[in-house]
Order: sequence, then structure tokens, then C-alpha cells
Amino acid sequence: MEIFSTEALSQCIREAVRAELQEHFKTGGSQPPNSEKLLSKQELAAELGVSLVTLTDWMKKGLPYLRLHKRVYFKKSEVLNAMQQTIKD
Repeated sequence: MEIFSTEALSQCIREAVRAELQEHFKTGGSQPPNSEKLLSKQELAAELGVSLVTLTDWMKKGLPYLRLHKRVYFKKSEVLNAMQQTIKD
């Protein structure tokens, strides 16, 4: 008898890992005290008010990002600086 579907269990694990990573970065973990929270693609797209497709296109054009395993994260300050440089050029 299956209590949880494989997909539901997988989603629960992803959410738990994401919460732990966010807590780790929020509390500093092994990071310096002035480090900033990393944003996922979904979080950055929501903050900028753009679609994931648009964000991916910007990444191909040079938007700075970090890849941790198969996940992509952004430092908001780096993204804003890159956007300001693009406007100046």
C-alpha cells in the first residue's frame, strides 16, 4: 500500500532541502557574515517581474549566476550590478 506517491515524496524532500539551504545561508553557516541570500530562478524571476524563459534568455546573454549541483542561484547584488552595466553601455 502506497501512502505517498513518488512525486509527492520527491517534492517533500526538495522542499526540506531548500529550506535547510536557505536557513544555512541565512544564519551564515560557513559563509562570511556579509554574504547575501542566494535566490532561485523562481525567486529572482518573481522579484524582477519576468518569466523563467526571459530569465534563462538573460542568463545566456551573460546574467551572472551560480550553479550548485544541478540548481541555479543568483546573488541579487550581482544581478542588479550587471543590469546597471547593461543600461550604461
